Amino acid sequence: MNSPEVLAVSRSSKHGISKVVCRSIRAIAGLGIENDAHAGKLDQHRRSFFRDRTRPNLRQIHLIQSELFGELSARGFCVTPGQMGENVTTRGIDLLTLPQDTVLEIGETATIRITGLRTPCRKLDRLQSGLMKAVLDKDNDGVLIQKAGLMAVVLVSGEIRSGDRIKIEFPLQPYKKLGPV
Repeated sequence: MNSPEVLAVSRSSKHGISKVVCRSIRAIAGLGIENDAHAGKLDQHRRSFFRDRTRPNLRQIHLIQSELFGELSARGFCVTPGQMGENVTTRGIDLLTLPQDTVLEIGETATIRITGLRTPCRKLDRLQSGLMKAVLDKDNDGVLIQKAGLMAVVLVSGEIRSGDRIKIEFPLQPYKKLGPV
C-alpha cells in the first residue's frame, strides 16, 4: 500500500449531502474546517443539534478513504471526492481499522484525533439510489460494518491540501474499537 496521503479536500458552508472540492481547507483547533457548516464547538449535525444543543462537536471533520469509491464502482455506483460529505478524502490508509483516539498529522501542522464512525443516513440515497445500503455491510459474525468514513476533532490548526502526507500515531493500548458518533 502507498504512503498515506490526502487525495482531495472539500467543504461547504451549507448543510447538505455533498461538499465542494477545494485546493485547500483550513482546520481550526477545537472547531473544525473553516467556512464549513459542521464547524463549531458544539455538534452542528442537524439531527443531533435539534436533540441536544449542548453536545460537544465530535464531528468537526469527516474523512473517507478513496478505496471505498473503487468498491462502490464495482457495485455500479459513481462516487467522487466530496460527494458523500467528507472534508478529507484519503488514499493508502484503511481508516476503518484505526482505533478510537488515533491521531493523524496531516501536512505541515494540522493534527486531528479520530472520535468514531460516521453513521450513514438516508440522504445518501438522494445522491444515488441504494448508496446508503451499499456503505453498510456485515462481517462473518453478522456485526454491522459502517463504511461511510470517520469523524474527528481538530487538535492543531493548519492547512490541508491534496497530496499532503498523513502520519499515524496510535493511542496507548488497549485500543478502543470505533463506534458511531
